[in-house]
Amino acid sequence: MTQIPRVTTTLLLALAGPALAAESSIKLPTQTILGSNPAAAADALPSASSHVGSNAISPFSLGANLSESLQRVPGVLALNRQNYAQDVQISARGFGARAQFGVRGVRLIQDGIPLTMPDGQGQPALFDLDGMQYIDVLRGPLSALYGNASGGIIQAYSAPAPLTPTLDNRSAVGSDGLWRSRLKYGGQHGDLGISANVSRLETDGYRDHSQAQRDLANLRLDWDIDDASTLTLLLNSLDQPETQDPLGLSAAALHEDREQAVARAEQYNTRKTVRHNQAGVNYQRTLANNDQLTLLVYGGERYVQQYLAFTGDDPFAGGGVIELDRRFGGGEIGWLRDTQLLNVPIELAAGLTYSYQGEGRKGFVNNLGRKGDLKRDEFNRVDSKEAYLISTWALTDQWSLTAGVRHSRVEFESEDDFLSDGSDDSGSADYRQTTPALGISYQWTPALTLYAAAGQGFETPTFQELAYRPTGSGLNFALQPSESVNTEIGFKLREGDTRVDAALFYTRVNDEIVTGVEQATTDRSTYANAGKSTRRGLELALEQRLPWDLNAYLAYTYLDAKFDQYTDGNGDDFSGNYLPGVPRHSVYAELAWAPAGGFSTALEAQSLSKRYATDDNQSSAPGYAALNWRAGYRHELGDWSLEPFARIDNLTDKDYIGSLIVNGAGARYYEPAPERNWLVGIGLQYQWR
Repeated sequence: MTQIPRVTTTLLLALAGPALAAESSIKLPTQTILGSNPAAAADALPSASSHVGSNAISPFSLGANLSESLQRVPGVLALNRQNYAQDVQISARGFGARAQFGVRGVRLIQDGIPLTMPDGQGQPALFDLDGMQYIDVLRGPLSALYGNASGGIIQAYSAPAPLTPTLDNRSAVGSDGLWRSRLKYGGQHGDLGISANVSRLETDGYRDHSQAQRDLANLRLDWDIDDASTLTLLLNSLDQPETQDPLGLSAAALHEDREQAVARAEQYNTRKTVRHNQAGVNYQRTLANNDQLTLLVYGGERYVQQYLAFTGDDPFAGGGVIELDRRFGGGEIGWLRDTQLLNVPIELAAGLTYSYQGEGRKGFVNNLGRKGDLKRDEFNRVDSKEAYLISTWALTDQWSLTAGVRHSRVEFESEDDFLSDGSDDSGSADYRQTTPALGISYQWTPALTLYAAAGQGFETPTFQELAYRPTGSGLNFALQPSESVNTEIGFKLREGDTRVDAALFYTRVNDEIVTGVEQATTDRSTYANAGKSTRRGLELALEQRLPWDLNAYLAYTYLDAKFDQYTDGNGDDFSGNYLPGVPRHSVYAELAWAPAGGFSTALEAQSLSKRYATDDNQSSAPGYAALNWRAGYRHELGDWSLEPFARIDNLTDKDYIGSLIVNGAGARYYEPAPERNWLVGIGLQYQWR
């Protein structure tokens, strides 16, 4: 969607295509972050990073939610809310855990196009999972080089067009009226590569009042203009009408009936409609001196209409029906050079980025599910201008140094057109930040690499978080960006059939953005700055190939995240409390068996420890462990391929809380996960050989 998380000189290079990037000789760590040549250079990157290959992206599953793939990444919490009106909940090392909808604090990118707006809010539903080839996830200090709200980076790459024209369909049905089908075509036609897919998802939902329909369409065209230049065009569209929102449950309601919707959800017919269309173009050229020049331009529109669970007719309520009409766009120019300084080989990357979002925001009274009188009318805009410089120094055969800096300026402006209330709530805010990062790696043995890194980061509030003041009307421009200092040490081991990644990290955050005072008249929360907080922890990923065609994988995260200094707007002191929404322990484990012949099956286990739901740590979700099973079989019949599959989630039929609405209004914190549920499907593919 909209912002430019690109840290790399060639964020655009990525857009030019995974195939091109993989063949590139460039080893700049920032490009490795973006996924180019991940199998090689990522091991030398002085930062915690994870590569999720095509075989691990939604294996024998619905293929509609990013949480299906990211649950195996240490340090990242990706939870399915069972609520398509609010999307998947994603956080990295605690950044983004406060998000009540969308994604905060973690930057999202696909094929170089940002899916995060300039204000820092991302939309994971826009990822093209059907066309995705792999995902790279970055945590730690180097992620700060992506600018605003980059507590973690999720960068996805769609697969290049196959050489042989291919058409395939994949359909699945499951519990609670779930149905999804996609049709995909890809092929190389001369110098033009074409990849396209369309899909539809329908579900009645696990809970009452949670029906959803989602239509997606994606097109990618790759054109090899000549031996030195390429052009890539990307088109993406999402249509999600009248998605019902059951809202979070209180503890009493959860105990009474975990599948129910909140009474207000039925009374006010809470729902959301989203329409999103965007396009991006990337041009890349290799100059005569082998420098690389890249240019990226993108833009789009997004419309949202949301019915909330109250009338919104009080003087400062701003309406219970929200309509957002957004236009966004941006671009980047990047330059890459491989040179020497003081006889030391250096790779230099530099670039300029610009992104924009302009949004008309209106609020209307919610007359029990019908739009009433106008209560709010304003135009909000964000401009983000950034410049970056990154260098990689090959000090010796074993030592390498990565140093980078990014300067960001993010400007917010609001023009109030609803003056009948006697108040002009127009205003502006200008945030500027320079974020340096430094990392060093040492290849102790051919199989073992050690590294250390440090960096600074920052996160502005999003427009949704600025939208309401604790008292009165207008935007809450008293809300300030949070700033962080991040340090990390770790190692990466690649020895035969064994892969180990381990990282120890420590982060200090000033002015942590938290949910603040709840407005009694609207049941709506505002946001505030906490004083100081710390995050310290351990991430471990272990993969081991075993005899008898078995493969074992384990991802473990220990995260101790606390408020050091925090007194809220009511004068309550929460210093020493744990950050809500963040488990201290999280585990994902998998044992897969794939004998020759096309059959494969696996057991998956996911476990989270206790999570607090509120800043005061008085409400919580208990820890849980859930077990899943999947299996599939691929059979070739000439030019045809057939792939039936099935999965059962929550095999032991446990009752547990899937996700939390941190500091949710009305003490409605809990979003329960389904009991035992099933999915069966089939894939059918034809190739014109």
